[in-house]
Amino acid sequence: MSRIVPEGEEDSITPPDHFRIWPDDARQLLKSLPDCCLDRAYLMFPDPWPKARHAKRRFIHPENIRELARLLKPGAIWRVASDHPVYQDWVFEIMGAQDLFDAPPPAQGERPEGWSPTRYEAKAYREGRVPFYWTFTRRGA
Repeated sequence: MSRIVPEGEEDSITPPDHFRIWPDDARQLLKSLPDCCLDRAYLMFPDPWPKARHAKRRFIHPENIRELARLLKPGAIWRVASDHPVYQDWVFEIMGAQDLFDAPPPAQGERPEGWSPTRYEAKAYREGRVPFYWTFTRRGA
């Protein structure tokens, strides 16, 4: 039986039987999943790839948005959090130009209720960066 030990804690957690960790590029996994199979998705503090020439490597990318939209059920939620100003601007630009998700303005500076903390969020606060928290909703019927 696999066990998960949260960072900074000694006690481990036994995940549910249906819980799996994918150790490779998530884009490979997404392409193998059936349509409308997800109720929710999370992208928490992804690598910002801050150089313009690396923008194609960012997860928030038109191709990935289409793929994730295919997987999410209509009305499903996609939570995205970032503390990096370049990535935040990128999310505004890319999500503002698509029509697959409702894209309201993010919460800023304080994690919304029901969101799990991450070590990257804690690092952002320690280093004085302001996290943005987006909640996108999959359009469609």
